[in-house]
Amino acid sequence: MERPLDTPVTRIAQAYPDRVEVRGRDLTGDLMGRVGLTEYFHLLLTGREPTEDERFFLDLMLVSIAEHGLMPSNVAARMTLAADPGSLHGAVAAGILGAGPVVLGTAGECARTLEEAQSRVAAGATAEQAAADVARALHTSGAKAPGFGHPVHRPVDPRAERILELADARGVSGPYVLLARSLRDAVAEAWGKPLPMNVSLPIAAVLLDLGYPETVVRAVPILARTAGLLVHLAEEEEHPTGFLLAGAAEAAVEYEPPAE
Repeated sequence: MERPLDTPVTRIAQAYPDRVEVRGRDLTGDLMGRVGLTEYFHLLLTGREPTEDERFFLDLMLVSIAEHGLMPSNVAARMTLAADPGSLHGAVAAGILGAGPVVLGTAGECARTLEEAQSRVAAGATAEQAAADVARALHTSGAKAPGFGHPVHRPVDPRAERILELADARGVSGPYVLLARSLRDAVAEAWGKPLPMNVSLPIAAVLLDLGYPETVVRAVPILARTAGLLVHLAEEEEHPTGFLLAGAAEAAVEYEPPAE
């Protein structure tokens, strides 16, 4: 009997009484003990196992952005666990909910910016012309340049430089990496000063050059930062700082009563 065309389907996995099938593979008989988490993540996302370059760069991106100190998302997670020690999942959720583009990075926005620039290249512009047009448009509209600027890493973000260095060394740098480098010069010209390229732009550029869609570019930082949050929460359970952080915030912010 044929399935109706409008029947909802999933192509990811199905659990049976005697086995679990994932992307057409036997979880226990094939995947467990053979693939690592990065390979498994790639398989879940794409339906196929990664090439060596895909595995290498997914690992690289996850390592590059998993941890960055006591960032607001980590602080929020620690304070949540301090308030509710039995809610590890709630504390992780608090950290992820606070990991927006300001804290976690703008990899998704960077991917869209690079794709816009690439569409101009496809229409006949050079990479330099396309980057200059995109940078001018961003500056004229009053928008920030995705992938540029950092409160700590100046004049360069060492993570960004290392990603580009390894992309060159392994021969995966393509049109999107070229556009990222072109944007660095174009943004400096449009803003009238050099801005550090942060880690988000190389993450987007290399993943796009490897053929991943924007959905994967957006997913990688969230997966990476979840690992970092779990580490902070493990430390919070052993060496609590959540209430100290909350107290420091209260001490740093002065109350100003309404004027009479």
